[in-house]
Amino acid sequence: MATPSWTMASVPSAAAPALHDYARARLADGDGALALAAEGYKAALIRDPGSVDVARRAYYQAIESGDMTLALRSARLLEMVGLLPRDGVLLLIGDALARSDWSSARQWTDRLVEQGNFAFMAPMIRGWLLLGEGGGYAPPVLDPADRMAPLASRFIAEQLAMQWLAQGQVTNARPDMVRAQTGRPEDMPIMRLTFAGALARTDRAAALAMLPINGAIYARARTDIEAGRVRGQVAISPAQGFARLLARLADDIGGEPGTLELAVRLARIASFADPVGAGAHIIAARLLTRVGLGEYAVAELAKVPESSWFRTLADIELVDALAAQGDDAEALALARRLAAMPDAEGERQVRLGRLLAKAGDFYGAASAFRAAQASYAPGDPPWPLLLYEGSALEQAGHWPEARAVLQRAVRIAPGEPIVLNYLGYAQVERRENVEVALAMLQKASRLKPDDPSITDSFGWARFVSGDVEGAVPVLERAAAGAPQDVTVNEHLGDALWAAGRRYEARYAWEAAAFFADGKVADRLEAKKREGFKPEYAAP
Repeated sequence: MATPSWTMASVPSAAAPALHDYARARLADGDGALALAAEGYKAALIRDPGSVDVARRAYYQAIESGDMTLALRSARLLEMVGLLPRDGVLLLIGDALARSDWSSARQWTDRLVEQGNFAFMAPMIRGWLLLGEGGGYAPPVLDPADRMAPLASRFIAEQLAMQWLAQGQVTNARPDMVRAQTGRPEDMPIMRLTFAGALARTDRAAALAMLPINGAIYARARTDIEAGRVRGQVAISPAQGFARLLARLADDIGGEPGTLELAVRLARIASFADPVGAGAHIIAARLLTRVGLGEYAVAELAKVPESSWFRTLADIELVDALAAQGDDAEALALARRLAAMPDAEGERQVRLGRLLAKAGDFYGAASAFRAAQASYAPGDPPWPLLLYEGSALEQAGHWPEARAVLQRAVRIAPGEPIVLNYLGYAQVERRENVEVALAMLQKASRLKPDDPSITDSFGWARFVSGDVEGAVPVLERAAAGAPQDVTVNEHLGDALWAAGRRYEARYAWEAAAFFADGKVADRLEAKKREGFKPEYAAP
């Protein structure tokens, strides 16, 4: 190997400490230690404030770890050399709004329009600028010719309502508040609490009307409003309105493939713009949990005060964040407390049920899923709750109860392939009602032909019903779609053996054994060694 042309001794003495900090940060970066990485980049940037390479890495790490100071320092350096990321413009807009620097905020908003990516936000941001500058307000209007207008229309009603409320114009805000709440069930609590907080200062009745009577999420807010304890509520600021817009966008795109990391950055930027507002912290934590950064989600939720109307919402997200960082016992304890609160929403029971199932308490999980159904009209619960309950009962060993619940789910949702698949396969496993189950699985496969799990269930049902010739190609298709799935490969091996293709059967069992463990691994080893025997049949 050739000797490197440089050594540490050849690095200029002024740059050596910065290089050391940079190397330390890169190592932490590679290990996923975001805070340590950000500290290293910060130290390197202080020692070498002109380093574009350090600034570029520091920018992303600072935003992900929640270091606003480092994010801004990095963004300004990157802007000087023409390398500012496009979401960096949003960071600088939020900073300018928070400092009431309306001139800078307007310039950065103009840049937003030039760049195009986030230009749909500009009319709404300019509405907040008009309010901040105090020179007369005109409601933002979307240009129908703008190709991004449909995206902007998802946010305009809420933004209009908030801008009217910021001025105390409740009458003007009312129609926009109604429009904003259309089609946003998952985001409704944050929106309702935000509106209620702005209304409570001047119109207590309107504020209470915004909050459902039966709902633990809203209990604290209703109690405070009824008692007149809303002196701490202040007018919505431009920075807060902008933060809400960014947080809403982050929440919307956080469930889309390939946009989760961007969503995290947008939510973090929202929390920088409005560090005291709870909504952005809650959404940022939700997204941090989704990317597996439970520790940072927990820290973000700690920023929501215990006295906040949003604290219960934060605790609901905290359950998921604690579980994501591996603190299952604390997550379960918190989930139990939340589910036991008066008027607890069904979502809390679902979270509790999932944690109980994860802990192996399947019967307890089934009870939680059943409790979640109580918030719906009798006899008409959503089919997913029935599926959760039925699957938990089945795993708890209560098959007759499980079958009845799953059959009810099929009656409610006869066109849902996941329900058909679960009940059909569970019956095939038990060699019960095989012909009926086969028809169910055939329908599921027709509805969702590209799902390897459903394809496997259908193929296995054909095999169990005696149609070996028809089962093999179906199971081969399932294995092609899920080459590492133990169950699929074992099923294929059994069918191939029955079809006389014994070399290929052993190859399929070998593939299954590579990822198997426990009793399944022992059964596969016996098949590979001795061939198929009835006592070695897959369930």
